[in-house]
Amino acid sequence: MTNSPEATTPDSTPASTTTDAGYDRIAEPRSENRLVLTEGVWHQISPKYVKVQFISSGSFLLVVIAATLVLTLLMHQLWAWIPGVIMTVIIGWTLAILPRQARSIGYQLREDDLVFRRGILWQRFVAVPYGRMQLIDITHGPLDRGFGIAQLKFVTAAAATGVTIPGLEQATAETLRDHLVQVAESRRTGL
Repeated sequence: MTNSPEATTPDSTPASTTTDAGYDRIAEPRSENRLVLTEGVWHQISPKYVKVQFISSGSFLLVVIAATLVLTLLMHQLWAWIPGVIMTVIIGWTLAILPRQARSIGYQLREDDLVFRRGILWQRFVAVPYGRMQLIDITHGPLDRGFGIAQLKFVTAAAATGVTIPGLEQATAETLRDHLVQVAESRRTGL
């Protein structure tokens, strides 16, 4: 599902206000034994996340290739081909599967918690109860700012439940942060 103004949270507050068209559906494994959460609406990250990751990883790939060529051709260090080729293959594979990985990332606002999912081969589902959220942080680097996206990070008392949702539109991240802070405060007062 895409982020849309019609999607609402349990408290009937708009979940997002993005104008960027997202993916048409969340990517899931085809196996019958996959983790499934059918109820609710899945919100996805912006396709701009893939562009930012391509630029970032592609730049690193160019540095690896340049270093390998300098070491082998100018300095006659033939051993440099081994790590250079290995790193090039790994980065190339990462770039090849990146669009599908991005389509598998999503979050769902439920009545008592936020559920985050990512992954196709290694699926991860994390439910973060609203009342347990201690910190909600928005971060974005220079490339993220250039493309208008941000990361939203939730911190709870348990380190294992820390969740980072990458590639959210800036406006969506801010709206979601404000809403989650409000809901978390109301849930904590009831504890």
